[in-house]
Amino acid sequence: MPKFNTLFLSCAAALSLPVVADDIKSYQSFSGYTGLINTPNAQAMQSGTVDIGYNTLLDFKGQEYQDGHNFIFSAGLFEGLEVSGQISSNSMHDNMFYSEGRGQTRDLSFNAKYQLPYIPKDWFSVAVGAKDIGGAANNYKTFYAVASKELWDFRFSAGVGSSDRATGEMDGAFAGIEWHPLEWFSLLTEYDAEAVNAAARLTIPKEWLYDIGELTFTSRFYSSTDFSEDKDTYWGVNFTLPLSDEAKSNYKAVEPAPYVAPANTKPAAKVNEHGLGFIQTSVAPKLAEQPESVTVATAEQSQIQSAPKVVGSSLSKQAFALKEALISDGFENVVVGYNLTTVFVNFENSVFNRNDIDAIGVVLGRIAENVVNDNTHFSVQLSKTDIPLLAISGNIDNYRLFIEKGVSPDLNVQLDKAVIPQGVTWAGKAQASPYFKPRLTLSPTISNTYATELGVFDYSIAIRADLDIPIWKGAGVLVGGQVNVENSDDYDERGPFRRYRQETELDRAMFYQTFKLPYGFYNQTQVGFIKERYDLTGITNETTWLSDEGRHRVSARIGSFKYEDYRGSKTFQTLNYQYNWVEQDITLHAEAGDYWYEDSGYKLESRFWFGDSYLAIFYEDTNIKKAGLAFSIPLTPRKGMKAYKLGQIKGTESYRHTASTEIGESVNRLVFSQGFAPGSAVSTYRTLLNQGRMSSDYVYQNLARLKEAYLTYR
Repeated sequence: MPKFNTLFLSCAAALSLPVVADDIKSYQSFSGYTGLINTPNAQAMQSGTVDIGYNTLLDFKGQEYQDGHNFIFSAGLFEGLEVSGQISSNSMHDNMFYSEGRGQTRDLSFNAKYQLPYIPKDWFSVAVGAKDIGGAANNYKTFYAVASKELWDFRFSAGVGSSDRATGEMDGAFAGIEWHPLEWFSLLTEYDAEAVNAAARLTIPKEWLYDIGELTFTSRFYSSTDFSEDKDTYWGVNFTLPLSDEAKSNYKAVEPAPYVAPANTKPAAKVNEHGLGFIQTSVAPKLAEQPESVTVATAEQSQIQSAPKVVGSSLSKQAFALKEALISDGFENVVVGYNLTTVFVNFENSVFNRNDIDAIGVVLGRIAENVVNDNTHFSVQLSKTDIPLLAISGNIDNYRLFIEKGVSPDLNVQLDKAVIPQGVTWAGKAQASPYFKPRLTLSPTISNTYATELGVFDYSIAIRADLDIPIWKGAGVLVGGQVNVENSDDYDERGPFRRYRQETELDRAMFYQTFKLPYGFYNQTQVGFIKERYDLTGITNETTWLSDEGRHRVSARIGSFKYEDYRGSKTFQTLNYQYNWVEQDITLHAEAGDYWYEDSGYKLESRFWFGDSYLAIFYEDTNIKKAGLAFSIPLTPRKGMKAYKLGQIKGTESYRHTASTEIGESVNRLVFSQGFAPGSAVSTYRTLLNQGRMSSDYVYQNLARLKEAYLTYR
């Protein structure tokens, strides 16, 4: 107790001092939250950062400390809030139903900490948190409040906690001191309400690891606890990295300015001397059906021009140079037209497969680079297999100043068809058709369990391939299958999870047709064969409504299938709502329905986006009540392979993985495929709507990324 009094009083004195220190980095403790060894500090993980950790200090059911395994995944969801999932186990593979594992623990728990806002930085920081939230067996349930103060190379922390653990850890007042004499080395000492502990921490900086992330090693070399198995030394390792380099926080914010269209731009072109009139449309093949006499030059007469060479050339040559540049970038269905005041561009994006915002940025940058006539405007149409998605218009001179000097661009962004200028002249025919080009998407697919009586982590892994062949406007053929590559013992052919292993099979052969309807509606129908344990044939239909600004999305999806080899059928029906809070990069989701395996209920989810990745927390109530964490990351380059006549190979733009636990019950049952409905690699959400981010407000909130994408890939 004298040691605690000295430590606690020194921390309390430090908290009262007004001196401000340079920012001291925070790291993960052995207990699943940012802190020292067993105790937290008042810091929280940086938003968009994830930490993967392992340590050997096992708190065995809150009764004693043993040599074991702790696996911890932590993430900063937004400013001040961090969450984590932790697996604690005596062994990796011992079967707890047999004598080898009898009496062991294997626990999955979730933790959260929130740093209180509005407290001046030169005062101190305060955070509140909870450990082992929800779940079935709450062996480590803890609630705490903590304050921290940084002075010179020190961080002092003190707080109070409440816990039912027999060891007394975090049940009462606690305190700690972190000393960082070097950027890569620190010493830690704490009183955790039961014992005094000491540790050393060694950090390998991000710069030494190809700027991927930071590696940290921690060793607890001393403890005065009475609940340990005659061992003081335990160790841990952590790897911390940003979830995405394209997170909005990495860009300097740019405010949009209003755009005023030129007075002589009208929704449709008048009938010209050739007797051809152009209606407002975005269908590229129809735009290309013009006689050669309408154009002022042919594609063969045009060459790619650098920006200095374009200066002083005619607008027709600039338009041809722009078209060639866009085709060279890999865009498809490229149509360029112009009149005296406006350049019109239609294009489809098949190379920037993570996010259409990058494609838009490159196209607008190419326009500013190639069209240099004074006071010229642009009208740009983003389409997908001739379905119009987004229309953007603005002034080229103004946008060039945005790229060169960062002034606010005057843009008008709408979820609609672009306006074709009056008296347009086409720069040749549409080129780079998107049709009849096979597009192969590769991705991993995993069935797994965490922290069961059979093992810490069991898995079945397959490599999936989906082949999409667009054939006409909004339509195509989709064929998909997978190859099993690896299984843990419990997923082997005679293992207890054999029914849920990823088999080698062809499981999709579908024809799809998509329509864009008035008033923001989209409709997609898919007909064909699927395999979900059994062979089935049937139909799915999805109708989606998107609000004018893209903030609200409502989607109804139904499916009906018949068994090929048995009498019987399977059906599902779901209703989904999404709110896109673009200012915070958060999407909120709610879904209700009757699902594939005859369970019904609802699901709630919040997704925190960081560039093209997200972290999510979710709650489900169908068969059982579950809560968990999820993450999604792109497994394809930001700019991928062009689509050639023989095809295109790419990775998935969104690989999702989840971990969950049953809540509200005394046991944690395993339920596979809860709330499941058969999906497809082609959908309105992923293929047309940019993972729910196809909106004017999303573009306005990511103007800085438009500029960065062009400067990176020009």
